[in-house]
Amino acid sequence: MYDVIIVGAGPAGLTAGIYASRGGLKTAIVELAMPGGQAASTEKIENYPGFPEGVNGYELMNSFHQQALSFGVEFIYEEVKTLDLKETVKKIHTDSSVLETKSVIIAAGSKPRLLNVPGEDLFRGRGVSYCATCDGAFFRGKKVVVVGGGDAALEEGVYLTKFAEEVILIHRREGFRASQIIIDRAKGNPKMRFELNYVVEEILGSEQVAGVRLRHVLDSTTKEIQADGVFIYVGTDPNDQFLNGEIKTNERGYIYTNQYLQTNIEGVYAVGDIRDTPLRQVATAVGDGALAAVEVEKYLAEH
Repeated sequence: MYDVIIVGAGPAGLTAGIYASRGGLKTAIVELAMPGGQAASTEKIENYPGFPEGVNGYELMNSFHQQALSFGVEFIYEEVKTLDLKETVKKIHTDSSVLETKSVIIAAGSKPRLLNVPGEDLFRGRGVSYCATCDGAFFRGKKVVVVGGGDAALEEGVYLTKFAEEVILIHRREGFRASQIIIDRAKGNPKMRFELNYVVEEILGSEQVAGVRLRHVLDSTTKEIQADGVFIYVGTDPNDQFLNGEIKTNERGYIYTNQYLQTNIEGVYAVGDIRDTPLRQVATAVGDGALAAVEVEKYLAEH
């Protein structure tokens, strides 16, 4: 029997684990993959306080992980299948066991949103990628396409210029959703060019990605661009596959919480990217994790 089980080991989940275990709670984090979440696959995080030169995402998340271990957090590397949360004792059903706990913090994060165009699924791992840090080095001296108009798209596009001969950024609008400093950096990079007011209609190729077919959003004309890789950054969707309807979510599947990060079920909290929040950053995830762990301590003391 655990005092708290945390589902997910991104920055929110790891912080919750650090606070909970340091507070004397028997704490476990259930995580399918390596700790760190999406932050661990980010080449450089520039807006996390305390690192004026920026910090490598993997290194930062590894420090979070090591700190959690030092406080005694138990890590269980299994996939969560379903949650049974209605009773006082909560049950976490994984692919090989049933874990029992007095409280739950859901920190499962989000995943890259798909374009859902022909060729995307076919060429995944063969030129289609959602992680420049993971796959950028495979495209040394080649031409790649980046799809998206937010911070992630422009930041990862700039990162890809370390390897690629040319990076073509495709965005469905004239303006970007990214911060101005990132926009200026991307536009000032001689290896980057922009195809604005276009959407990707199809990813082309035979064995590997060979290019993309674009459609202009205003006049519907189409054209093809040769490319060896396609990196997709068009937003995220919550990792909500294990939620079974007990927890209230918005129409996109993000979990509703109150100001104390409680869900509609007593003893169940949600933190980080999986909750309905206006900002999804490492800094806000850390704040969520800290607050939820403290609230769990109060909940357990009262019950």
